Amino acid sequence: MCDDVLMFAFPGLPEPRLVLAGEYPLWDEALAAVNRDLAVTVPEQRPLRLIAYPESEDLDEHVHVALSTGEAHDSCLIPAESVAEALVAVADAAQGTLTEHLWRAWPLCTLHDLGLHPREVDGRPSWWCAGGSRRGDPAHVRAAIGELGTLQRPVRPHRKRPENRGLR
Repeated sequence: MCDDVLMFAFPGLPEPRLVLAGEYPLWDEALAAVNRDLAVTVPEQRPLRLIAYPESEDLDEHVHVALSTGEAHDSCLIPAESVAEALVAVADAAQGTLTEHLWRAWPLCTLHDLGLHPREVDGRPSWWCAGGSRRGDPAHVRAAIGELGTLQRPVRPHRKRPENRGLR
């Protein structure tokens, strides 16, 4: 375990622990994909971790997505039956923790500057954008979860290109 990790406890629950690699393989795989998106969009942010609150008399172990400090602002993860289900759940939990920590939406659609939402679209876990407010600016999938780094900044047709300036 890391010595620089400060764990945050929720009132009434036992102290959390860091989840070890391999304890929850589907969530490990999903968190790796979400951390790829985090590294591209907020490079100064350290990777997210999984923390768990141990079983108590009336509770099973609850796993949360947390900052590297152990701080979590999300509801617990529900066991997933597939990688796709795990990706959406972990992305949603990561989004809750990061949005609270950063005090802004995460991640953002580079086309609309709006927060993206994790959802499964056509069987693929994706970052979905509600679209712009103008007509003809529909909702769309921005990227698969874990693939925000493969996107290029969109070309804006209304901006003049350097070779076209002053040619009138």
